[in-house]
Amino acid sequence: MTANPTERSNTGPTIGVLAERARTDAIRSKEGIWKFQLSRDSWKHLELTDGSGRRYADCTVVPLFPVSTPKEWISILASDGDELACLRDLNSIRQEDRELIEQELAFREFVPQILRVLWVSGTQEPCEWEVETNFGRTKFVLNSEEDVRRVSAWTVHFVDASGGRFRVEDVRTLDSRSRAYVEWYV
Repeated sequence: MTANPTERSNTGPTIGVLAERARTDAIRSKEGIWKFQLSRDSWKHLELTDGSGRRYADCTVVPLFPVSTPKEWISILASDGDELACLRDLNSIRQEDRELIEQELAFREFVPQILRVLWVSGTQEPCEWEVETNFGRTKFVLNSEEDVRRVSAWTVHFVDASGGRFRVEDVRTLDSRSRAYVEWYV
């Protein structure tokens, strides 16, 4: 049961979020009208400008329920991790803002598979990795061993210094050298 019975999902019962919200009235009016605009800065990072003209650089878009309702209940976070806005669904905002949020959500879902580790700069972080993925060769920086997680007996996730994600689906399928690099961190 929700605290406000008028706040219900269009797709069925309430899913645990009580209400859309915003950090300030300059982002969402008391009448519920969204007053922000999204854009990209010169580094292609997401930026939110509120109704008073204040800019929040390097924002992050996070789906609160990515499996059950991937296009509903989207949180926009400031670079410090504080929530700027929580949107019930993307249809309540301008088309241009919706497209930018959808691009950010697609980026979060993009997880290249590491097929082979070609080179690692060292065993102390931060260290640079050069890998071959299902999308070709790439390099990334690993900040700490906490950015490498075993998610099952054989599956390992990496998060690089810029927030990009990589995955080894099954460490048993890697060549011995690649497996040794990965096993060092998990």
